Amino acid sequence: MAKNDNYYAERNLRNLDKIDELLAELPPFCEDYLRGVEQRTSTLTRLNYVYDLRIFFDFLSRKKLREKPLREITLEELEQVTDTDLEIFLSYLSNYRFRGRRLSCDERAKARKLSTVRAMYKYFFNKGLIEVNHSAKVATPKLHEKEIIRLETDEVSSLLDVAEFGSGLSRHAGGYHDKTKIRDCAILTLFLGTGIRISELVGLNDESIDFSNNSFVVTRKGGNKAILYFSEEVGDALAAYLAQKEEDPRVPPEEHALFLSLQYKRITVRAVENLVKKYAKIVTPLKKITPHKLRSTYGTSLYRETGDIYIVADVLGHRDVNTTRKHYAAITEDHRRAVAGKVRLHKTDIPDDEED
Repeated sequence: MAKNDNYYAERNLRNLDKIDELLAELPPFCEDYLRGVEQRTSTLTRLNYVYDLRIFFDFLSRKKLREKPLREITLEELEQVTDTDLEIFLSYLSNYRFRGRRLSCDERAKARKLSTVRAMYKYFFNKGLIEVNHSAKVATPKLHEKEIIRLETDEVSSLLDVAEFGSGLSRHAGGYHDKTKIRDCAILTLFLGTGIRISELVGLNDESIDFSNNSFVVTRKGGNKAILYFSEEVGDALAAYLAQKEEDPRVPPEEHALFLSLQYKRITVRAVENLVKKYAKIVTPLKKITPHKLRSTYGTSLYRETGDIYIVADVLGHRDVNTTRKHYAAITEDHRRAVAGKVRLHKTDIPDDEED
C-alpha cells in the first residue's frame, strides 16, 4: 500500500470507529441502514449521517416518545412519525439543546438533516420494513444564495507577504514565525495556486509532488485519484519548503507527509485552518477567510482568466458544474461593479448637437 493510501486508510478506520461508537447509542435498526448504504457512500458521509440521526432520535425521544431511551425506539414507532412531526423537528432545530449545549441550525444544516432522515425512511420503505414514508411529504427549507467571500488580487498578495515577513503577527505568533514561515507560504501558495481542498492538502506526501512536469497527485472525494498541475510560482514555494525539510535532521525518516507540524507529524486539518485564519485576519479582518475561501478565490481567478466554467469544474474536482457556478456569480458581481458608474444622473456639458 502506498504511503499516501495509508493516511486515507487510517482516516477511514478512525471514522469507522467513531461510527461504531455512536451507533451504540442509537436504535439497532440504524446499523442496518448504515450497512445498506455502505457501498455507495464514504465513511465520512456515513459518520455525518450518524451525527444527524443522533439529533433526530434525541428529538423523538424528548418530544414524542416521553423520554424513551434511544436504543429502545422501534421501526414501528419510526413509522408512526408524521409529516407534521418532521416539520416540528425542522422548527426545533432553530433552537435546541443537546448534551447540555444550546445549538441552532441554519437553513443548510436543516436541509442536510432532513435529507439524512428522508434517506433513512426511503431505505426502510423500499425494503418493505415500513409501509408509509411520511418524510417524502416534507418540503425542503428554502436555501438562499450565500454571499461570495473571496480575496481580491491585492489581498492575495498581502496575505502571502504577511506569511513571508510576519508583519502584524502577535508577539506569541511571531515567536514561531521563523520556524513555520516557509511551510506556511507553501501551504497558502498551494491553496491559492491550485484550488486544492484542505483534506487533499493534508493528505499529500513528499512523493506526491513531481517537479519534472510540475504536477502532484491528490485523492479526491470518494477516493478517486487525480493529477493536478501547478505554476512555477507554486513550484518555487514547494521546492523551498522541501529543501528546508531535507536540511532539518529532526524530520523522522519514516515520515512521508508533505506538510509537518512543529511536532514533526502530519499537519492536521485544524492546524491548517488556524494558520489561514491567523494570517487572513491581519490582511482582511472583516472577511472570514477559510481554506475553502482560498479555494473559491482560485476558482474565481481561473474563471476570470479562462471564461470556461467546465475547466474550472474539472480542476476543482466538482462532479456537478452547477456547484462551480458560484464562481461565475462572483465574476458577475465584478461586472455589476464595473458598470455602476456608467449611467449619469446629472447632465454633463455636452454640446446640444452631440446629445442623442
